[in-house]
Amino acid sequence: MANDTKERILDAALEMFSQNGYAGTNIRELSASLGLVKSGVYKHYESKEAIWNALLDQMIAYYGEHFGSAEHLPPVPDSLEELTLLTMHMVNITIYDEKIIMMRKVLTLEQYRDVRARELATKHFLTGLTEIFTRIFMGMMEKGLLRKDDPKMLAFAYTTPISALIHLCDREPEKTEEAIKQVEAFSRHFIRVYGRGD
Repeated sequence: MANDTKERILDAALEMFSQNGYAGTNIRELSASLGLVKSGVYKHYESKEAIWNALLDQMIAYYGEHFGSAEHLPPVPDSLEELTLLTMHMVNITIYDEKIIMMRKVLTLEQYRDVRARELATKHFLTGLTEIFTRIFMGMMEKGLLRKDDPKMLAFAYTTPISALIHLCDREPEKTEEAIKQVEAFSRHFIRVYGRGD
């Protein structure tokens, strides 16, 4: 029961932080949204900062489990078509998973205020993706699917435009369908340029 309440608090905090930012969220409103009094929240978390840090911990775990990370790598594709399918699967999770959308908004808002948020934003928007795809591309080169090249540079070149299109979806949701088509077209273009199999 206590764990359920803690989860509910974090879920509500994620929603409020993604809409109002850290400074614009207060414990009284957070408590009221859950049908609790302030002391009911403080029973589980000693401060707003404690909620914030627990939420960042939860974000890291959730993102790694649902999207992937250097520690939770997706399997290396066995064909070039599988690279596009894997990419589109990851993009769909990123664009349509409500929790990940809110996490991205929180990190975007708070990266200028909080060092930990800044580090997570850099990891999730840039370095983490490059790391994942560096390992994927190394594996694909070993399988003879991609021509030999610097896998880190290829990963950077592959993930940066995709990440930019995901941020476009956040800013202008009406362009989501068009952005997804662009990601798929870009993936297939990349395969035509660097692929060796199929």
